[in-house]
Amino acid sequence: MDFFSGIKYNIQGVFFAAKHPGLLWLGLLRFVIVLILALLFSGMILFWHDAILSLIWEMPGNGLLVYVWHLVSWVLSLLLAGVAVVVAYLTAQLFFGVFIMDYMSRVTEKIVLGKEISYADTSLLSFFAYLVGQEIPRAIIPVVITLAVTVLGLFTPLGPVILVLSAVTAGVFLAWDNTDLVPARKMMPFKDRLRFLGHTVWFHMGFGVLFLIPWVNIVLLSFAPVGATLYHIHKNR
Repeated sequence: MDFFSGIKYNIQGVFFAAKHPGLLWLGLLRFVIVLILALLFSGMILFWHDAILSLIWEMPGNGLLVYVWHLVSWVLSLLLAGVAVVVAYLTAQLFFGVFIMDYMSRVTEKIVLGKEISYADTSLLSFFAYLVGQEIPRAIIPVVITLAVTVLGLFTPLGPVILVLSAVTAGVFLAWDNTDLVPARKMMPFKDRLRFLGHTVWFHMGFGVLFLIPWVNIVLLSFAPVGATLYHIHKNR
């Protein structure tokens, strides 16, 4: 049930934001930023598509294997497109995306609860530095390692299995990147937040599985802070 609950909250966040102009415009801002970066990185990555495919499997001369090779080429294109979106998302996060995420989470709390929740009093610059600092261990490092394992796995007989496991793992950490906004804003210790992830893996797997759909994930990632915040609000009631 937790798995399907994760999917529900992810989708619910998009519909909730669509009903509130402030959240809608913030989500669209994130969408445009990530889309531009994704197109840029897609062009760069797909430029090397043939070279990458040649390292994995040289094109057969003839026969049925040619059709299989074209199928592998198509799957690789989808994979590289997904990687481009994730890289664009992480790049945006390091510069300004994480600040917009946190603001979207605050706005969601205010709409649902009818009040502004006060957190640790600190300067805007210090808080921004804190947000970026939290982003590195909970999303940047795990996802980069997962992508590296995925690429290396393509060169092994277990490539398809490693690809699926790595994709699911990346989805879990991208989901946690959103559900961790509220606990991080409360200045909860990192080890306690990591323990929370361990206790809710199935929920995060469901929340993050939709992030594995190329290009659709740009929309869902843009509004994910809303669904993640709704989850915390309902859980704590």
